[in-house]
Amino acid sequence: MISRRRFRFVGGLAALFLLAQLTKAQEPKTPMFVSAEQLRIASVMPAPPAMNSDQTRAELAELHSLQNSRTAAEIERAKADDAEEDIFIFKNVLGEKFNREALPLTAQLSDHVRNDEGIVVNPAKDFFKRPRPYQFDSTISPVCKATSKVPDAYPSGHGTTGYLEAMVATLIVPEKRDVIFGRLDEYLHNRLVCGVHYASDVSASRSVAYAMIAIMLDNPQFKRELDAARTETRHVLGLPLTN
Repeated sequence: MISRRRFRFVGGLAALFLLAQLTKAQEPKTPMFVSAEQLRIASVMPAPPAMNSDQTRAELAELHSLQNSRTAAEIERAKADDAEEDIFIFKNVLGEKFNREALPLTAQLSDHVRNDEGIVVNPAKDFFKRPRPYQFDSTISPVCKATSKVPDAYPSGHGTTGYLEAMVATLIVPEKRDVIFGRLDEYLHNRLVCGVHYASDVSASRSVAYAMIAIMLDNPQFKRELDAARTETRHVLGLPLTN
């Protein structure tokens, strides 16, 4: 039997471990290619539509329509896309070999891109504080992970990541541009199927992503990682390195 003193000691260790994990989770991320100081998007992008505007009402009507018509298969695909925020969302158009295990350098580049998405987008989310659809309209029933945080719908983080990863994938495999962006359209639409974003949240993420990629393309570290990912991916997929 564990003594009370030993139980308190073990419990204290567990509390310290939990505190350390929480502190680690709250540490600011280090930018890899784009810093928040380089791109203060909240200062330059338009505000989201007002919650009492005709546009917001139209966007909510669109979400209600999707909610009433979405099938079980569509819900499962939307949930899968909600769970994956990396370049491998394009696996189904680039082939089974396009996966994290086979492409560690490509995975690293993708993770660094997603890291910077959060660094740039989160301050804008905190600034605009747009309620999620289900936070504003209780008749919206999300089928994907719902946040209990303060309102943070605008711009869409998944949307920004999707655009960025699509552009990176196109830089690696330019001959697959059409299928990559076709898959991106589905990925973005699934944010609405999920019931967690308005259409204007997703639209705003496009502008953010293009501003970010412009800065990334001038970053030496991004260029090195992109070259390594391109060589790795094209070799694994059996594509010539000259494209």
